Amino acid sequence: MKVSEVLGGFAVVVLDRGFVYVGDVRHDGEWCVITNAHNIRYWGTTGGLGELVNNGPTEKTKIDKVGTVRAPSRAVMFLIDTEPEKWNLS
Repeated sequence: MKVSEVLGGFAVVVLDRGFVYVGDVRHDGEWCVITNAHNIRYWGTTGGLGELVNNGPTEKTKIDKVGTVRAPSRAVMFLIDTEPEKWNLS
């Protein structure tokens, strides 16, 4: 199965150097493109990143809208599927 068939949809994307984004993900093998991207700069959880994935942001979570992020595939550490309804991003 091709990487592009596996990576896609709405997800939390963890990049190297500690950058964490949430948004609509497409992957073409060379690039990971996140549209409607939001940078998660402070989790604000007691249950870590998993809490955000399962429940969406808390009142203490700090998220910044950044538009479109294009990251080289080598920078992607991992993706975690989540549901856009939990995030209420505009």
